[in-house]
Amino acid sequence: MEAVLYVSHGSRIAAARHEAARFVEQCSRAIDIPIQELCFVELAEPDIVTGVDRCVAQGATRVIVVPLLLLSAGHAKHDIPAALDIARRHHPSVDILCGAPFGVHEAMIDIMIDRISEQSAPLDGESMILLVGRGSSDPDAKRDMSAIAALLKEKTNVPHVDVCFLAAIRPTLDEGLERAHASGYRRVFVVPYLLFTGVLMKTIERKLQGFSVSDKEWHLCSYLGGHPRLVLLIQQQILSLSSVKKGA
Repeated sequence: MEAVLYVSHGSRIAAARHEAARFVEQCSRAIDIPIQELCFVELAEPDIVTGVDRCVAQGATRVIVVPLLLLSAGHAKHDIPAALDIARRHHPSVDILCGAPFGVHEAMIDIMIDRISEQSAPLDGESMILLVGRGSSDPDAKRDMSAIAALLKEKTNVPHVDVCFLAAIRPTLDEGLERAHASGYRRVFVVPYLLFTGVLMKTIERKLQGFSVSDKEWHLCSYLGGHPRLVLLIQQQILSLSSVKKGA
């Protein structure tokens, strides 16, 4: 029997954990697999090993692990594989397969465009986009964010897309906001490249308040959230992993 184990980042903010749970409910309704569970990399329970344990306790003989992560960095490369190695030792007869983060995908660009379109202001030649990433010391994450920004610029035809980060690498959020403030663009669309709410989203909101009295129009877009396009990406990934033969 198959199971799906969704692995979210985790947050100290209860609303973020609830959003992750609601998103998994969305996915569960769209995916015809009897056992579906949610777990977290850190900052919340259950952890990954416990998540696998719960699937096996319900009769799972194959567990498809779906990382609810935007980019491939330390959690995807190290933390999740390490936890799954422990789970495999606990359950040697269970087939455990792991998918990949969403990564650089056109659907992610379309979701951001949808979030921008929710704002009342036009995205035109007087506008720029400030894309705010979580940040990671892994160079692949910064490279992928640059690729995402380039695709967003190409698809929206906006004059300028800048990137900044909330942690670990530069430019920082403060630097990104200052650069946008100093730019010649009338409107700045701040796009948080985050899946759910949490401490980082609240940080963006707080920092942006300091620029609200400037002569620019600042538009804070929603984070990506439980967008239907994400559900479709997860459906496709699960279908692909479900077709993998055991031992392949």
